[in-house]
Amino acid sequence: MSPLAPPTLTSSAAAEADATAHALQLACETLQIEADAVLALRQRLSGADASAFTQAMSLLLHCEGRVVVSGIGKSGHIARKIAATFASTGTPAFFVHPAEAAHGDLGMVTRQDVFIAISYSGEASELMSILPTIKRLGVKLIAMTGKPESSLAKLSDVHLNVFVDKEACPLNLAPTASTTVTLALGDALAVAVLDARGFREEDFARSHPGGTLGRRLLTHVRDVMRTGEAIPQVAPETKLSAALLEITQKGMAMTAVVDPEQRIIGVFTDGDLRRLMEKTQDFSQVRIVDVMRKNPRSIRPEQLAVEAVEVMETHRINQLLVADDSGKLVGALHIHDLTRAKVI
Repeated sequence: MSPLAPPTLTSSAAAEADATAHALQLACETLQIEADAVLALRQRLSGADASAFTQAMSLLLHCEGRVVVSGIGKSGHIARKIAATFASTGTPAFFVHPAEAAHGDLGMVTRQDVFIAISYSGEASELMSILPTIKRLGVKLIAMTGKPESSLAKLSDVHLNVFVDKEACPLNLAPTASTTVTLALGDALAVAVLDARGFREEDFARSHPGGTLGRRLLTHVRDVMRTGEAIPQVAPETKLSAALLEITQKGMAMTAVVDPEQRIIGVFTDGDLRRLMEKTQDFSQVRIVDVMRKNPRSIRPEQLAVEAVEVMETHRINQLLVADDSGKLVGALHIHDLTRAKVI
């Protein structure tokens, strides 16, 4: 009798394969639904909703106070992210929970602020309960809803439509495509406002000093360069043997050659030494001025450290002299100094 194939194992594997295929299909459909929703928003902003967007942008751009963003539930999570994006791109902003606002946090809102209220239905009771106070204060109100005829939309000074044909949720219930569209519109507003403000990389770095970009854009050469006795330097008439001692003691694998006024006239590196050894073994009478490289590359102390990195990478060097505007040696920089400072 021939052995029978284990039916349980076969059916289980088939079921698992079907489940995997279904999950992947659902994931792709979710992404497609949300992508279509964002594309539809883009088309509206290029047409019927363009005026509302520019009005909202104008309110935010000319806000003399802060931008206050509020929402409940999933809209609350989106509101927090939008507030954070504004705050990090040059527009002072914060999130306030509508329920907490009704119990005292409205004291943080002033007449000079702009209030962004987010509710897809436009009927969130927690938001609606605080709007009379917002309106009495004279605060400008921007509403983001998917229902232009909703109570929130009608009370607003500017209504931004975040309508979606359907949610990505198979039950068409859980906020998915609608929250994606709301978040994307918030990003669009923040980007438009930051550009109108002339917000640049340096400004972003100042609000993110602990991040990589902050270090790259806020660290100057003067902050990381070696100074004083740590700078390897010799006079032109110095014997090569003494110059090598200076190189060894200062640990930068090079030395600057300077004239009596401290102006840089040359540099000598470990690489130069290796190339010289291919030609001669007798260094006893060799002067550094005879073997140095003239007109070495240098950088100014007020330049960004990231510019020093670019020079080193472009010219494949590991050291860089630092000179003032008159060409005098004021510092020295090794690639390890930049690494320690986390510029690279």
